Amino acid sequence: MTPPALETLAISLEQGVARIALNRPDKTNAINLRMWDELREAMRWLGRTDAARVGILQARGRHFCAGLDLGTFAELRQRTADACDGRARERLRDHILDIQDTVTAIERCPKPVIAAVHAACVGGGIDIIAACDLRYASASAWFCVKEIDVGLVADVGTLQRLPRLVGEGLARELAFTGRRVDGPEAQAMRLVNRCFESDEALADGVTAVARTLAAKSPLALRGTKHMLNHARDHRTADGLDHVATWNAAMLYSQDLDEALAAARERRTPVFRD
Repeated sequence: MTPPALETLAISLEQGVARIALNRPDKTNAINLRMWDELREAMRWLGRTDAARVGILQARGRHFCAGLDLGTFAELRQRTADACDGRARERLRDHILDIQDTVTAIERCPKPVIAAVHAACVGGGIDIIAACDLRYASASAWFCVKEIDVGLVADVGTLQRLPRLVGEGLARELAFTGRRVDGPEAQAMRLVNRCFESDEALADGVTAVARTLAAKSPLALRGTKHMLNHARDHRTADGLDHVATWNAAMLYSQDLDEALAAARERRTPVFRD
């Protein structure tokens, strides 16, 4: 499938690696309603495109993401306006739930998604990267759960996902204080898997990780992501039962045959999309 032409995101595909770039550099990649919607569209495309085995979520311009575009509040007021206050609040709740779904689309995508963060990653940017499978940063990166400083409760996933990444105590500290965390500290607290010394090293390192994943069995990659997400949200016994059912259906595949043949022949396996 040809990558869709979007207004706020730029998508490319090469050698099994899809690059999905936040593309509002003149607005420091602040997120408006269209960007939320297009993020979900991009994840649907990634999930449905066989040739795309792994995705890199990155950004163009000086910063990864400056958070929510403040014009969004006025737009939401317009969209949810009603003479009845109860109906207006109901509409607003529906819009918030829909925006939450645009970020959950990253988790729902069956392919691994890697976040590559440089410079600022604020507010909604944290929502987005917290839903990714792997996160990498450069030394220029800094992170901030900013909502507390604008009188808001973060409502798109940070407060639900961040504690699982950095632990309850650190998540509460970041959410209550709104303080900045630089790249090295983000690695130390396990917000990111690794902090690279420069933006160039980040680009090279993330590309290498993505190509490593793209060379693996696509069927096994998709199954592994599904099982990790399931295990996070269920008891261990439920997860074990679920993976047994999965492998009873998926174990004997062309990917397994190719992996075993490649091992016998001492060559690199080549998997179909």
